[in-house]
Amino acid sequence: MTKKQFRAESKRLLEMMINSIYSQKEIFLRELISNASDAIDKIYYKALTDESLSFNKDDYYIKIIPNKDNRTLTIEDTGIGMTMEELETNLGTIAQSGSLSFKKENEMKDGQDIIGQFGVGFYSSFMVADEVTVITKSLGSDSAYKWQSKGADGYTIEACEKDEIGTKITLKLKDNTEDDSFDEYLDQYRLKAIIKKYSDFIRYPIKMDITEKKLKDDSEDEYEDVQKEQIINSMVPIWRKNKNELTAEDYEKFYSEKHYGFDKPLKHIHISVDGAVRYNSILFIPEQTPYDFYSKEFSKGLELYSNGVLIMEKCADLLPDYFSFVKGMVDSEDLSLNISREILQQDKQLKLIAKNIKNKIKKELLSLLKSDREKYEKFYQSFGRQLKYGVYSDFGSHKEDLQDLLMFYSSSEKKLVTLDEYVSRMPEDQKFIYYAAGESNARIEKLPQTEMIADKGYEILYFTDEVDEFAIRMLMNYKEKEFKSVSSGDLGLEDSEENNDKEMEEKENKELFESMKDILSGKVKDVRISKRLKSHPVCLTADGEVSIEMEKILKAMPDNQNVKADKILEVNSSHEVFQSLKDAFEKDKAKFDLYTNLLYNQALLIEGLTIKDPVEFTNDICKIMV
Repeated sequence: MTKKQFRAESKRLLEMMINSIYSQKEIFLRELISNASDAIDKIYYKALTDESLSFNKDDYYIKIIPNKDNRTLTIEDTGIGMTMEELETNLGTIAQSGSLSFKKENEMKDGQDIIGQFGVGFYSSFMVADEVTVITKSLGSDSAYKWQSKGADGYTIEACEKDEIGTKITLKLKDNTEDDSFDEYLDQYRLKAIIKKYSDFIRYPIKMDITEKKLKDDSEDEYEDVQKEQIINSMVPIWRKNKNELTAEDYEKFYSEKHYGFDKPLKHIHISVDGAVRYNSILFIPEQTPYDFYSKEFSKGLELYSNGVLIMEKCADLLPDYFSFVKGMVDSEDLSLNISREILQQDKQLKLIAKNIKNKIKKELLSLLKSDREKYEKFYQSFGRQLKYGVYSDFGSHKEDLQDLLMFYSSSEKKLVTLDEYVSRMPEDQKFIYYAAGESNARIEKLPQTEMIADKGYEILYFTDEVDEFAIRMLMNYKEKEFKSVSSGDLGLEDSEENNDKEMEEKENKELFESMKDILSGKVKDVRISKRLKSHPVCLTADGEVSIEMEKILKAMPDNQNVKADKILEVNSSHEVFQSLKDAFEKDKAKFDLYTNLLYNQALLIEGLTIKDPVEFTNDICKIMV
C-alpha cells in the first residue's frame, strides 16, 4: 500500500494546525463532533429532495468511545460517510471543506445550519494524536474505506469492511509529557465537561458509555461498576424554543446551569431576530454584583455560539463596558469566523448584533424602571455605579444612552429619584439642577452649603459615589437644565436686597478679609462674606472645575497628581462669631490670627478634609478656653 503525500502547501498548513491555529487542545473534540453533526445534516438535506430517502431523526447519533487500555479515543457518527474520492479530496487536501462544497452543490442558503466551512477542523486531532484512523462508508455505496495518517509525513487509503453507513474516527493519543497529560481525553468526566462546554446544543444525541458504581444485589456495602449508555448533550437549546413555552423557572435553571451566577437573575431578556442579521440571544440582569466586578480580574462578555457550537466563552465586543454586568449568550448563523472558529473577525454583522443588544438592554431597563420601581432600584443599588462610569467614560459619548437610567437620592423625596422626575418638579423660578457631594446622605444633610438652597424650597440631589460628580460634569445638563453644586462659587440665585447688603458689607470689611487671606495664604484662594450660610459661621466652597469632593477622590488615587480645588473660605456675617472676628481685627492681632485659623480648620472638618496640624488645632482651642 503506497503512502500518499499531502500537497506541499497542505503539509505546511498541517504543521501550523498542530502548533499554531488553536489556542486550546480540547478544541479538537468540538471540531470532530461538529463534523459528525454536519455528516448527519447532509443526509437530512438530501432526504428533503430525494423521495427515495427517509430521515428518522431517532436513527442518527454521535458516539464517543474512550479506550484507556489502548489509549484511543473514537468519535463515530451515523452520517453520510465518504467515498474514496471524497476521502482523497477532503482529507488529502487541507482546507478543502466537504461541508462548504455540499452547500454550494445543493444551492443552500448561506449559513443554512452547516457548521464546517474551512476544512481544517479535522486536522486539529493531530494536536492530541500521533495517529488518526478514519473508517467510512458512504450513503448508497457498498464499499468502505480506511484513511490513516501519522501527520505531516502523509496518509494511506485502502478498502476495508464496515457494515453501517457513517464514519468512525479513532485517535491514537500522544504520550504524556511534563506539560500535557493526554490521558485526560480518556477520562469520562473530562470528556463530558468538554462536550457540555462546546457541543451541548448539537442537534443530534452525543452518546457515551458511562461507568458508575452501584451496590451489588443483596449487598449493603459492596459496589460494582455498571456501564450504561447516556446522552451527554441537551440538543435543543432554550433560545430556540418558543418564548410562550418557557417559564421564569426555565430561564432561572438555564442561568444556574450555565454558571452565570450564584444568585437568581433579576430579569431575563429573550431576543429572536430574523432580519439583516439572524441571531437568538438570552440575556440576564443579575441580582447581585459579582465579587470581582470592580477588579482587574473581572472580564465582561457574552457566550457566543455559531449554530449551537460554542465559539467564544466571553465575547467582549457584544457588550459596551457600561452594560458589562449583563450575562448570557448569543447564537447566530451569520457570523464571519476565522479559520480556527475561536476568534471573531470584526465585521458588520457583529457590530449590528452588539448595537441591537445595547438598545434592547436599555429599553428593558427603562421598562423595568416604569413597571417595577422596587426591582429597578434593587438593580440600581448593585449596578448604578457602572452606569455612571459609562456616562463619564469616553468623554461622555454614551451620556444620551444612559442619562434616563440614572438615579440619585433626593433631599425632598428622601429616596432615589430620576433626573426626569427632578426636572418635572422644578419651580418656574429655578434655573439649575442642584446637587451636593459627600460621603453619605446623613453627612450631606448637615452641610452648611445646603442651607440657602433648602431655604428656597429647591430639591437637592445627593452624590455619594466617587464617580457621581465626574459623571455629572460630563453630562453638563439634562433637558436644558444645567447642574450646579451647592458648593460652587456662584449658586445662580437672583440678586435680592439681602445679597446687595452682603456686597456692601463685604466692601466695608475689605481690609479684614484681605488680612484673613494673607494669614491663610497658600490654603485658600479667597475669603469672602457668604450669601448662602444661614446658621453656620463658616464653610468652604470651590471656584473652578475641580470641586472639594473631587479633590478628595483624586488625592486617594494611586496616581495622585496633587490636583487641588481652588478653595474659598466663606464667613457668615450674620453669625455672632463674625462680630468677635471684627473685634479681634480691630483690637488684638494675635487673637485675630487665632480665630482665622480656627475658622479655617473648622471648615476643613465640616468638609471631611484633613487638618494639617491637629496638635496645633487642639492647642488653639485651648487658648480660647482660658
